[in-house]
Amino acid sequence: MTNNSTGMEMNKSKGITLTKGLVLLMSITCGLAVANLYYNQPLLADMGRTFHANSHQVGNISMFTQIGYAVGMFLFVPLGDMRERRHLITVLLASVTIALIGVATAQNLLWIYAASLAVGITTVVPQVIIPLAAQMSEPAERGKVIGSVMGGLLFGILLARTVAGVIGGSFGWRMMYWVAAVLMLALAIILNRFLPKSHPEANLTYRQVLKSLGELILTQPTLREASLVGAMLFGSFSVFWTSLAFYLEGAPFYFGSQVTGLFGLVGVVGAAAAPFVGRIADRFSPKSMVGMFIILTLLSFMFFGLFGSAVWGIVFGVILLDLGVQGAQVSNQARIYSLVPEARSRLNTVYMVTYFLGGSLGSSLGSFAWNLWQWQGVCLTGGIMIVLGFIVWGVHQLKNKS
Repeated sequence: MTNNSTGMEMNKSKGITLTKGLVLLMSITCGLAVANLYYNQPLLADMGRTFHANSHQVGNISMFTQIGYAVGMFLFVPLGDMRERRHLITVLLASVTIALIGVATAQNLLWIYAASLAVGITTVVPQVIIPLAAQMSEPAERGKVIGSVMGGLLFGILLARTVAGVIGGSFGWRMMYWVAAVLMLALAIILNRFLPKSHPEANLTYRQVLKSLGELILTQPTLREASLVGAMLFGSFSVFWTSLAFYLEGAPFYFGSQVTGLFGLVGVVGAAAAPFVGRIADRFSPKSMVGMFIILTLLSFMFFGLFGSAVWGIVFGVILLDLGVQGAQVSNQARIYSLVPEARSRLNTVYMVTYFLGGSLGSSLGSFAWNLWQWQGVCLTGGIMIVLGFIVWGVHQLKNKS
């Protein structure tokens, strides 16, 4: 097994150098690419009116997008350990361009479900880039680099809702997807020109790579724990954001998609903290930080439940939610990337597939809870998912001490 320092020496000898400009390019790419998954959330009410669908039916658009993302990570992200990543990234960006056009031209629910699934499957570029950034970074700065790239990704997740709300509210929800398609095509051209060639870290066949995923799950308890915790936290995140548009369009707010999208700006506070969290993870125990961020996420749902009838209550809750979920995400990824250095793409695959399966479950449960029990049901559902994540984390800590 290759240790971290040796792996870095190999990267340098092959001419791959991590510069600030390259980190910035990767951060921007992650943000713009991952945004494809979240444009629909503030637009769900508008989409429902277009297709004459209820909140649960239109909520499935988010669910299919996130399921697609999990499928895409399982199929394509492991290739990062055995293929040249620049070519893989370019092909994926060209593919998601076509999928986004499919959403923009959808004529019925079945069409938009299929196109949303395709968007998810092909929007896995960030999960190819993040292991590349980890591979190229010095071990002592890995948390900082991951935090910086994750910061770009998190800004994309949060600002996607704001941008979608503004563009969708002004020009219709379809225009948002036409704009996204143009952005992905532009990124494919830029990255093909400026992203350096990478070198595979594992000499394996695709079948061996997929088989090794199961081996990693069986042999790495920290990977299992981090993945399940991440799934529950992201599930709670999706419960909230899938339901928010329906909550805000009714009493006492009566907000449209433009105002709903603006709540994404509030979450930028959490995204801005990602590089800082990464630096802390380089100095302190990331596993202890995960526990702290789980508690922070649970507090956010307490605020939504107790003070969600006021704008300030939602605003403060969103800050806590995004800081908690994203802080745990950065801490968990810093943990898993140190487990098996030559398998970072596969470790990331296991983690992120589980993560987004949790997100798709949260999207479905969120729209279901809203239909049955309205806002308090949404808050209770999200809170239960967080408590389950805390139990998984706590059991793992007890096992390590025994």
